[in-house]
Amino acid sequence: MPTLHDATGPELTAAQLHDILRLRVDVFVVEQKAAYPELDGRDLLADTRHLWFSDDHGVTSYLRVLLDPGGIRRIGRVVTAAQSRGAGLAARLMDAALTVPGEYVLDAQTYVQGFYARYGFVAEGEEYEDDDGIPHIRMRRPA
Repeated sequence: MPTLHDATGPELTAAQLHDILRLRVDVFVVEQKAAYPELDGRDLLADTRHLWFSDDHGVTSYLRVLLDPGGIRRIGRVVTAAQSRGAGLAARLMDAALTVPGEYVLDAQTYVQGFYARYGFVAEGEEYEDDDGIPHIRMRRPA
């Protein structure tokens, strides 16, 4: 059974950060063939919250919550390892992330827009493609 972890940027160990980054690169860069700067300088900030599941094989599912200007929380980098998909891990991470009251935003790949809608996120604006041509939509969940 995977174990849930919750840590701020400074609380992450080097091994935890390595395993998180490995999963993100494996899925976003390699699997989705999106060559982009995965390291954006926000992972180790004191107000960045990391939530992830791990098992004996490493990190199985992950997301982070950033604090944007105006106190808005931004959910991003929601990812699950291929072998762990379908087990409800991303849903459990969303439940844990949304325990902190406030307004949230995210930029969803359009094919998972319905997943985020289950948590009260509403699309705003038009669909757009990121730098790698992957369709996204900005979504907001009011406080």
